[in-house]
Amino acid sequence: MARYLGSKCKLCRREGTKLFLKGARCYSPKCSLERRNTPPGEGRRKFRGKMSDYAIHLREKQKAKRTYGLLERQFKNYFKKATKMKGVTGENLLRLLETRLDNVIYRMGFATSRNAARQIVNHGHVLVDGKKVDIPSYICVPGQKIEIRSNSRQIPNIHEAMEAHKSLDQFDWLEVHPQEFSGYVKAVPTAEQLPQDIDHRLIIEFYSK
Repeated sequence: MARYLGSKCKLCRREGTKLFLKGARCYSPKCSLERRNTPPGEGRRKFRGKMSDYAIHLREKQKAKRTYGLLERQFKNYFKKATKMKGVTGENLLRLLETRLDNVIYRMGFATSRNAARQIVNHGHVLVDGKKVDIPSYICVPGQKIEIRSNSRQIPNIHEAMEAHKSLDQFDWLEVHPQEFSGYVKAVPTAEQLPQDIDHRLIIEFYSK
């Protein structure tokens, strides 16, 4: 399956905000955005001039797509699916992205980044309602139990992620039991529980042109 293999730190610098693509490094002084907050290729020169409406919409779409680690076709397919659902299209889009299995594993604190969560799922370390699911794009629904397989609970990276997660935000739509390496999807995230740093209205406007 095609995937982005370039520098993840360059993606953050290009969007001008932290996308938290490298786990603990993003919270440390080693973060590239902290040390060099300029777009890649710009060098020391600061961008001057006003961005067009198209550029503003494009950058917001790119930010969302890169935050969740998706390619263009994947992201556009989610948008098409969101348009066919009842409710606000932008909110539906973010709900679909938030309830992906790899994102749920990341939100529960079993991985330091979505990329790491994707690897955990791909390698068969995750059970959904007692059955192995190795598809990162699997959409979780309320009531499902998500857990790390018993023979995978000694993986150092999972323990490191759980330790780091203790000091991070919790999510009301998820219920986590760290001692049991499991958790539940309590509900579909409400509008208030969706990421507030992504303006879904700009994304809708981008695809509406």
